[in-house]
Amino acid sequence: MNPPIKDIYDDLELLLEVLPERVRDYLKSHYRLSELIEIVLDLGAKPEVRFLESDCKITDLDEVTQDEINDVVIHIGKFNAQNRAGIGRTLHRISAIRNREGKIIGLTCRVGRAVVGTIEIIRDVVESGKNILLIGPPGIGKTTKLREIARVLSDEFRKRVIIVDTSNEIAGDGDIPHPGIGTARRMQVPTPSEQHDVMIEAVENHMPQIIVIDEIGTEAETAAARTIAERGVQLVATAHGQTLENIIKNPTLADLVGGVQSVTLGDEEAKFRGTQKAVLERKGPPTFTILVEIQDKDDFAIYPDISHAVDDFLRHETLHPELRSRTTEGIQITKPHTDTTELAPTPTIKQDSQAGLKSCNVYAFGLSSERIHSAIHTLNIPAKVVNTISEADLVLCLKDKMGARSKFAQLMKGQTTPVHVLKKNTFEAILNFFRYYYKLTDSPDEEVDEALREIEKICTKVAQEKRVMDATVRPESIRKMQMEYVRKLMMNATDVGEEGNRRVRVYPR
Repeated sequence: MNPPIKDIYDDLELLLEVLPERVRDYLKSHYRLSELIEIVLDLGAKPEVRFLESDCKITDLDEVTQDEINDVVIHIGKFNAQNRAGIGRTLHRISAIRNREGKIIGLTCRVGRAVVGTIEIIRDVVESGKNILLIGPPGIGKTTKLREIARVLSDEFRKRVIIVDTSNEIAGDGDIPHPGIGTARRMQVPTPSEQHDVMIEAVENHMPQIIVIDEIGTEAETAAARTIAERGVQLVATAHGQTLENIIKNPTLADLVGGVQSVTLGDEEAKFRGTQKAVLERKGPPTFTILVEIQDKDDFAIYPDISHAVDDFLRHETLHPELRSRTTEGIQITKPHTDTTELAPTPTIKQDSQAGLKSCNVYAFGLSSERIHSAIHTLNIPAKVVNTISEADLVLCLKDKMGARSKFAQLMKGQTTPVHVLKKNTFEAILNFFRYYYKLTDSPDEEVDEALREIEKICTKVAQEKRVMDATVRPESIRKMQMEYVRKLMMNATDVGEEGNRRVRVYPR
């Protein structure tokens, strides 16, 4: 069982105190106050509050006035070059929108929370002493995890930790840092363009054992990170990108994972590899050893050796990260395997070519094309990913990317291509979609998800208790999925029972 999240410190009353009185009164009595994420105050518009998974206008209140915006500004800290301010010794962030004359006419007040226990799912990674890069979509909790990592390493492991805090999001506004970072020290950055200089200054002047950095995004910061790593200081950082593929293809950040270069092979080598003479290869050793891809609040993909993962990607091989999920039963870990010769002999489910299926061009928005390619290859279906909506037969979009004002909504204006929405940017979610789309399963996503959760729990119990266990009776298509999952864990399983009463039986190794 994984430990529950222990404590959440949000200092919410301090944020409410600076808001207009009528907005504060509305929120104080709101039943979802603990789920509050942002308050939006735009001149001439009704106040808007954003909760987990939903937004709403406060229709009962009048439009925001300039006096109300000015009053909020007076009671918070100074705005920096990024138009961000805060409230002293809290993690709340207030971002400003200005008109052409520089006058503030809009505010986005984001709730900052320090969560103790949020890194238990990757605690062994944090304790490894290796350089760790965290990536994931905006708002997924990367900064929250950096803050907790800094606290754990400084308080529990007595390491000398320095946080390079460019926008004060890790340790909060003001000269005294938020207690959420523990005994770690914080160096503030005057302007974002100076972050790389402060990174080097931290190493040269203060003898840290660990440097924590939020949002590496420029070539200078990438170069500074490599310099720090070469000096033997451990790095824990986040970068702009949702997947490993994003980092590899970003020329500014690619050096963090070893960089990419074009190499011309000789005739013999090209023939041996079965490739063209011009290929892409990793340029050098990566700055970071481990990459943690945060797919969802409770779902992680971990690449324990970035160099091997990058090499596999450049060779167009399927990537095999370690998958971790936080469930009500505890932390579930799915170890990767790439060598099928090590599998114990089990009944083989032959994946015939899907002859007769209609070919399909897929345009993806907010989803990993790498995972889509892997799902297509796994199912052997006649689908391919295209680069424009005009070429597509269907559009796949991540639910978080949708919204009336979103970039996706603008992109789809005037388009008639069917859109299918996925809740998660995970391999299993994409695989389930294609199975259902091509009618390779006769069951809806909910039953598929339930069946996969069931077989996951059974495999865990079989491994722990060393006894045979049976799953629930399922249709043939779902039993095949369960068998695939069991084999992925390098365990044994068979399909047992009379016709109409068949189920998967899992054996200990």
